[in-house]
Amino acid sequence: MTEAAEAGGGGRGARVEEPAEPAAARAAGEALAEQHGTPGPAPEPAAAPEGGPAVQRAEPPPGIWNIANMLTMLRLLLVPVFVSLLFAAGGHDPKWRSVAWASFAIAMITDLFDGELARRKGLVTDFGKLVDPIADKAIMGSALIGLSVLGDLPWFVTVVILARELGITLMRFWVIRHGVIPASRGGKLKTLTQGIAVGMYVLALTGWLATARAVLMGAAVLLTLGTGLDYIRQAVQLRRAGLARPRAEA
Repeated sequence: MTEAAEAGGGGRGARVEEPAEPAAARAAGEALAEQHGTPGPAPEPAAAPEGGPAVQRAEPPPGIWNIANMLTMLRLLLVPVFVSLLFAAGGHDPKWRSVAWASFAIAMITDLFDGELARRKGLVTDFGKLVDPIADKAIMGSALIGLSVLGDLPWFVTVVILARELGITLMRFWVIRHGVIPASRGGKLKTLTQGIAVGMYVLALTGWLATARAVLMGAAVLLTLGTGLDYIRQAVQLRRAGLARPRAEA
């Protein structure tokens, strides 16, 4: 209860008149209040201009049918097309392999642009968050398995890469309630190296180009293992920090 309410008997009955305060004392009191940061009355909100919007409304959430999600769905639809082209004419025809490479390259290009467009244009949706990683793993997994089935890529390479991707996906669910591990530069380099190496294996290359793609695939495997171990380390640290936080707050 403030001093004014106490003097006025609750502010509803007869008010007792107080003697006028001298101007000098009133000025000194105001200066003292300002010095100690006594809050004054809250300013009234400015009235909206005549004919203008009174309240700024939030923008509606983006719909599913936006350019980023359409690129993601295109990549998903390219998976069966790519597999069909890869195995066309027995799977070793250079012409069909070139066409298969073109479809794989288009899929990889959409992977580069859909996420960037979603972030820059404010088109991030739950649908995109769910379908984008599925489309990524579908196109890469189908390429790795297809090449191993055709005998062009050793099975241990396919097993290592796919096991890493599956393990990291499960790890994300393990720590998702404690936080999100951001994508690292190593992870992005791994994805780029994998895409280029797999694309070179899709093509019917010979000579030094075949040797170069084998070296590049070896680098991709090393990056796959290295970034996977680093992700496990970060996930364990994030989980420990998340479990220790409630104990510290208790």
